[in-house]
Amino acid sequence: MKKFENHILKEVFCNKCGKQIKVENGMIREGCFEVKQTFGYFSHKDGETQTWDLCEDCYDEFVHSFQIPVTSKEETELI
Repeated sequence: MKKFENHILKEVFCNKCGKQIKVENGMIREGCFEVKQTFGYFSHKDGETQTWDLCEDCYDEFVHSFQIPVTSKEETELI
């Protein structure tokens, strides 16, 4: 969950465990999984947009529960 002040990111909390994720100068400064999903036709949430954030520990716990593992690829250039 993100909190903004005058359109500047001030705080981020993990929606699962509630941990505060480090933010400096309006930028997230540690691992954070950010989701913004708009549900379309044929969904029970048709037209609804949901946003949430996970800290890196909760992300790892989440993906380790998958029946089919995530695909992982090493990147050499980070933006």
